[in-house]
This record gives sequence, C-alpha cells and structure tokens, in this order.
Amino acid sequence: MNSNKITRRNFAIQMAAAGAAMSLSAGALQCSGGTKQTPVALQLYTVRDLAKNDFRGTVEKVAKIGYDAVEFAGYGGLSAKEVKQLLKNTGLQIAGTHEGFEGMQANTEERIAFNLGIGNKNIVVPSMPGKWRESDADGIKEFAAEMNKIGAKVNDAGMQLLYHNHNFEFTKLDGETIYDILLKNTDANLLKLEIDVAWVQRGGQNPANLIRKEGSRVVSLHMKDFLDDSDHTFVPVGTGVVDFKSIIKAAREAGVQWFIVEQDRIKRPPLEAIEISLKNMRKLLKTNS
Repeated sequence: MNSNKITRRNFAIQMAAAGAAMSLSAGALQCSGGTKQTPVALQLYTVRDLAKNDFRGTVEKVAKIGYDAVEFAGYGGLSAKEVKQLLKNTGLQIAGTHEGFEGMQANTEERIAFNLGIGNKNIVVPSMPGKWRESDADGIKEFAAEMNKIGAKVNDAGMQLLYHNHNFEFTKLDGETIYDILLKNTDANLLKLEIDVAWVQRGGQNPANLIRKEGSRVVSLHMKDFLDDSDHTFVPVGTGVVDFKSIIKAAREAGVQWFIVEQDRIKRPPLEAIEISLKNMRKLLKTNS
C-alpha cells in the first residue's frame, strides 16, 4: 500500500483510537410486525479523509444523512466525555469500535476502561498482525491463544471481543483455512465475529453460508459491495455483485445484531457514497424483513 494512503491502522493512531457506546440487543434490531426499523450503522473508516480534518463535523454529517449508529476506528483525539457528548448531540448509537490488536494486547486495561467509560459493548480487533498471518498453523494457534486471553478480560468487564476478517483468512494451511484454525482454537464465548461479507466473497466463500455456519457467534456484519472487475472496485451497497438478500436472510436467522456499512476505498465523494448505501440498505432490510 502506498505510504501516503491512510490505512486502518495509522488512521486509528491518528485518531487516538478507542472504544464506543450503547449497543442494542439482537431482539431490538429485528423488525417487529413491521413497526421497527432495523438500525444501520456506518464504520467511520469509510469517511476517514473527512474525519481527519473535522471529526465532530463528519460524525454530525453521518447522523444528518440518517444513519442510526456508528462504529469507530478512532476518535479524533476526543476524550471519553467528549465522545459521549458528541453521541448525545447527534443521537447516534454505537455498534462497536475497532481496536488494533497491538493496542489491545499491550494496553488491555486502558482500552477496556475507555470502552466502559462510554458504554461500548463490542470491541473489534480489525485484523491479524503480519507476524501471525504470514506464519504456519501453529502461529495462528498462538494468535488464537492471545485472543482468548484478551477476550477473557473483555468478558470480565461485561463486554465482548470480536474479530473482523479480510480475505487472507480463507487461504489454507495444512488443508484448513486460517479462519477455521482461528475459530477452532478460540473459545466461542470469548471471541465473537464481525463478518465482512465482501472480503468473505473475495476469499472465495459464500457469506450467507458462513453466517449460517457460525450462527450466534456472529454479532455484526460489514455490509460492503464491489464490482466484478479486475480491481474488485468497492462500490456503495446494492450497486455491485454481493447477494445481500441471502446475507440478510441468514443474518436474521442467526440473530445478528448489527448491519454496518463500510467502504474501504471510495471513488465517489464519501458522503454521496454512504448516502446511496444507506438508501439501498433501507430497501434491502425492508424487502427482506
């Protein structure tokens, strides 16, 4: 990746990454007799270029567009008190927060304390560091053991730890995918899942089938779309090749709590892209309720 581009990791560092607040229960996120609208969240990494210059203003714009919640990948240097006030001012809920593995491992208590301070329920590790992803099956098991340790501390604090996939987890080591090795070697009570449906598909798997396979272990989904072109160009939800109808059906059956829009790279203006995604998500969720 070009060093001038903002990566998820250095964005989190720039934003003084930390927790989030007020997750809803799975039941509250299901449509009840057509009277409740399923909440849709935005992963703020999608609007990172705007947020790095005006964090508060960007979050306010996300709320104005109509999103119900946000998932954080940094806080623009705000304190827990300031984050809480921003959420109160915008009326946004929190679907979770992305905390880098290194930070969670080295500063577990500090990261937990921040998340507790603003009432977050879902702490998501967004990726596996290269030292493990480029290792063998034993290396993946070592990573799994570390995740179990962190997950136990997060659980003791009344929250849950999640892992967010990319596509590399679906390569095979000794006949098993990295993802399967990770999940087999972690306690399902200590490590839950945030499934990124586009990366699953890019990894050669069927997202709906994976959601059904993992069932109640799946807490949230990254709703992400892409084109069937040579670059696998990321596009707003509902304008690419991902089968969201089957994904939403499987998600409802599994009791998934959060549908979170994300685009890793955007060719359209970011606010325009997230508005299209939200509009299409509302239609998809209503049609497949």
